[in-house]
Amino acid sequence: MQTVKEKKKEANSSTKIKISGAEAIIHCLLAEGVEILYGYPGGAIMPVYDELYKFQDKLTHILTRHEQGATHAAQGYARVTGRVGVAIATSGPGATNLITGLADAQIDSTPMVCITGQVARHLLGSDAFQETDIIGISTPVTKWNYQVTRAEEIPEIMAKAFYIAKSGRPGPVLIDITKNAQFDELEFSYEHCTGIRSYKPVPTPDESAIDAAAKLINSAKKPFIVFGQGVILGHAEEELKKLVEKAGIPAAWTILGLSAMDSDHPLNVGMVGMHGNYGPNILTNECDVLIAIGMRFDDRVTGNLETYAKQAKVIHFEIDPAEVNKNVKADVAVLGNSKDTLNMLLPKIKENNHEAWHNEFKEKYKIEFEAVIKEELHPTKEGLTMAEVINEINNVSQHKAVIVSDVGQHQMIACRYSKFKQSKSNITSGGLGTMGFALPAAIGAKMGAMDREVIAIIGDGGYQMTIQELGTIFQNKTPVKIVVLNNDHLGMVRQWQELFFESRYASTVMSNPNFVKIAEGYEIKAKKVTERKDLKSAVAEMLASKDAYFLEVKVEKEDNVFPMIPSGASVSDIRLK
Repeated sequence: MQTVKEKKKEANSSTKIKISGAEAIIHCLLAEGVEILYGYPGGAIMPVYDELYKFQDKLTHILTRHEQGATHAAQGYARVTGRVGVAIATSGPGATNLITGLADAQIDSTPMVCITGQVARHLLGSDAFQETDIIGISTPVTKWNYQVTRAEEIPEIMAKAFYIAKSGRPGPVLIDITKNAQFDELEFSYEHCTGIRSYKPVPTPDESAIDAAAKLINSAKKPFIVFGQGVILGHAEEELKKLVEKAGIPAAWTILGLSAMDSDHPLNVGMVGMHGNYGPNILTNECDVLIAIGMRFDDRVTGNLETYAKQAKVIHFEIDPAEVNKNVKADVAVLGNSKDTLNMLLPKIKENNHEAWHNEFKEKYKIEFEAVIKEELHPTKEGLTMAEVINEINNVSQHKAVIVSDVGQHQMIACRYSKFKQSKSNITSGGLGTMGFALPAAIGAKMGAMDREVIAIIGDGGYQMTIQELGTIFQNKTPVKIVVLNNDHLGMVRQWQELFFESRYASTVMSNPNFVKIAEGYEIKAKKVTERKDLKSAVAEMLASKDAYFLEVKVEKEDNVFPMIPSGASVSDIRLK
């Protein structure tokens, strides 16, 4: 009888072997270089789990405590490594629990393949136990999905899934596999997918568009770059730096673009958007050429589109044609991978130094520092601020940590004040704004970057949405660091209620449990800080730990995040208080 190792060796060659559909799935994952996947077993996916048991020396399965946690862990892994994250679940509720993670990955362009079990083909449409039309449900939130009903389909569909997930603008793919297809046998061989008819993931750059972009940039008096995650996904960090330095152009980032450029670079002028820095927002409406690189003009960045950068010529570097002219009309659209298009642009750019223009950003920063930053970093009041916690983490980690933030006030503070020297260091839920994202995403990020410190920054509300994933940390001894900034409120909603709903705090006050005891129940080292004098030593102790560590910091209950652009307002209407 053929051993498992002999079968695997044959599966990686062109030789056809006869195996079950479930085993074929494992061979496909191995052929794609998958080393780790996250999931939760159940009846309709049990044949695959049986094969995972046999291949556990080659493929690590991480049992999360909820299927949503599996998707966010896969996202964290994908974001820190640049590889495809993999999650697996059973049919029915197992499959539907993946939807939030799929939607998050779709809008944030995260490469992920989700595999779900399904009832047998002859039961489809009969409302069988745990049958759900996951293909219909997931269609709006996936880049592609497919239901496999025959074992012989598995190799081709799995190859397509990985190719689609990682090519062009990345995204999530869901493959639903009926139970009969998992049990039935097939003649297995595997070929990597290298192309699909009618699917062109990367547009061919147009030389004339590059020339037009260069002409505008070279003649600009007040050029301004806004870069997003497309720079990171396109591996174009070095090209961006060369462009910024050669042309002397101030550059700002979206929250998903953060870490593509060294935080301390003199031409890095900060964050744009609703809670971004004062200068980049105000001066968006004063630049004469706006150069958008790998960003999609999200409403949180633009504010009121009727008043956004109307004075400027807009150049949009973008891999996805659907994003061009969707929100902001481009005078020049440069389609293609950002690394390729910036490399084509660089020889055509003249060396320049827009010193006077850059000084305008410096002046605006001084205004913001006096009005907001000074008090946040060096508060005169007794209570701790979120910003001073992030600043202390920066100091101890020396700007080298991966920061995984959840969603809310702490997210905006983490993005505003975290400092980075290395790309792929800021992981957060951008477009969907998923509370509960950070804890499982930090688990995946740590497993993808064991040589780096990974710190989850979470609010007391979002933490409790996926707090069960402490069990995943406990079981796998994952040395992730968890910081909960506890203000006993759903802070961002409370801020809006204060500013726009006359301080009617409807359902935003939180009665929280003893977080330290909960962490200790999972055998995780834990500490609580309530006074400023204890903060520095607590952060140092946390980062010195070789094991998982939980740190709760009690912060001011009614601190607000400023600057702020009110919803629907112009970027010029940004408020400092």
